[in-house]
Amino acid sequence: MERDRRSLPVSAMRVSAGTAAAYAVAGLVHLVTAVLFVGSVLLIVIGFDTVVQPMMGLVLLGMALALRPRTGQLNPDLPTLREADAPALFDLLGGIADTCGVRAPDAVQLAPEFSVAVTHYGFSRKRCLVIGLPLWAAYPPQQRVAAIAHALVYAAPRNVRSRAFVAMALESLTAGSWTVRANETAHISWNPSLLAFGAEDVALGARSFNIRGKVSEWVLWLPRTAMAATARLLLWLTLPATRGALLEADDAAARTASSEAAVAALNDQDLARPVCIEAHRLVIETKTLAPRRAGAAPQQDFWESLARQAARLREQRDGDATRALADASRVARLSAEPMHLAAVTLDEPGSTRIAAELRLPEMAVADRMMRDGVAGAQQPTALR
Repeated sequence: MERDRRSLPVSAMRVSAGTAAAYAVAGLVHLVTAVLFVGSVLLIVIGFDTVVQPMMGLVLLGMALALRPRTGQLNPDLPTLREADAPALFDLLGGIADTCGVRAPDAVQLAPEFSVAVTHYGFSRKRCLVIGLPLWAAYPPQQRVAAIAHALVYAAPRNVRSRAFVAMALESLTAGSWTVRANETAHISWNPSLLAFGAEDVALGARSFNIRGKVSEWVLWLPRTAMAATARLLLWLTLPATRGALLEADDAAARTASSEAAVAALNDQDLARPVCIEAHRLVIETKTLAPRRAGAAPQQDFWESLARQAARLREQRDGDATRALADASRVARLSAEPMHLAAVTLDEPGSTRIAAELRLPEMAVADRMMRDGVAGAQQPTALR
């Protein structure tokens, strides 16, 4: 055992220790939640004849509800596709998942962000692939395959942050700290005229309200700080394992879509902001220069225009020899390894069938962008 321990790389030992510590912290979070819930119920039931114990029980019950495990759900504002709605798309996703050795997604949602990510929903933690249409429009077919492979592998159970036990603890801490945040509206600014009727009574009431607000803020400060600090601790403990999962996802993208497509997808991360800016320009142009009736469909070539703009930006960028790579270390790592050929290809007939399946959902997302505007450019979540 001593010989085996010494033969392990230092990074592997650090990942194992961090993962074990993360499981311990997550277990402590779930245990505290259970203790808070059981203790609150006992205080309310046993001390029902008193006043103090039920009040304490209600406070503890509120903390337990704030820390309750979240199962996750599909975003009701995004178009959702099942296998029956898009058989060609799910056939592609199934081939990518089989090549990567992970479970295929159960649903697909289309979003207006420049990203590809996997979320979990339901008690069984089904997988939903959220495809950002700006990224889908900007990437050529093989880079789309690379981005999907990267997202599926990065969200696989090999990533400790994707495992139900740790993920639910992290989600509970994040949501709980947000739930017990300070209420910014719990303050009254009152400067009444001395001649106003009942000015002194109103000023006294406002002062009492502000005092109670300050007291409640200080009372909530301790659990909020504890939840936020524990969430940061979990993120720090899982950072080495998450970095390893990121590199493993890079390798899976190279094996699935080819090394060239994986490197190109990494390089094209810097298209996020200019593509979103172009989408914003198109939205403004459509709403101002080409006004149309309420509820009418936006211009049909919205996503084609984004694709053409991304191609122009890619040509300009490739001609700049002084530009900095989006993630030079990961690009250099993939370039130094043996080159892989594509195991899954998205050919022209397949792209045409998928485009036909996505036409109506794409129009729905474009309608939402016309209505709500375009969110700011983000770091692509599939190729972090």
